[in-house]
Amino acid sequence: MTGWLSRLISARSGRQALSAEAAETLQKWQALAEPDLTHAHFETRYAVINTEASGLDLERDRLLAVGAIAVDCGLIHLDAAYYAKLEPAPADTLSALLGFAGKSPLVVFNAAFNRNMLERALQEQLGLSTEHLWLDLYFLLPTLFPERFERPVRLADWMASFGIETFQRHHALGDAWAIAQLFLAAQARALSIGLNTAPALAEQERAYRQKLKT
Repeated sequence: MTGWLSRLISARSGRQALSAEAAETLQKWQALAEPDLTHAHFETRYAVINTEASGLDLERDRLLAVGAIAVDCGLIHLDAAYYAKLEPAPADTLSALLGFAGKSPLVVFNAAFNRNMLERALQEQLGLSTEHLWLDLYFLLPTLFPERFERPVRLADWMASFGIETFQRHHALGDAWAIAQLFLAAQARALSIGLNTAPALAEQERAYRQKLKT
């Protein structure tokens, strides 16, 4: 089965076939059950995702590396992290990222860039469109902490506001570490105002986005 899957991905993408390990990882990911998103944050596993790219132009620039950290049951698990450059085997790297994330809700900062860059790479390299629930802290944080910033601001501003540091800025895993810490603060505030689940946060984000348009 894994050999068939590897050949199928290769035919769709025009890239070299997946390694046997990556093909098996992707097959297991596809077989995962959808998560029960009715559980509260402290019973839910989230995957914080971040990217590195060659620039900020979605049309011209390309994805260089990906990083991810698990926030599971209200805790950051430093032993559950993933970082890899796309080259020389981008399909293998992206398969491993999906294997790490599972079907968990995905947390990003600035989905307009990170989500679009990642989804384009998944489509190009694996021929996949995923159905994850995405949460964008760029829009969520101002709704939860309006006393700090009433409108969306840069990641650096939120880090300074909360006194958060990381081992390397503008690094996929380094910034993911900072985003994960901000997400813990977001979870705590969300629980205090009755936003207990991932879909509740998604609806909060959707309402805020709509408000910004008016």
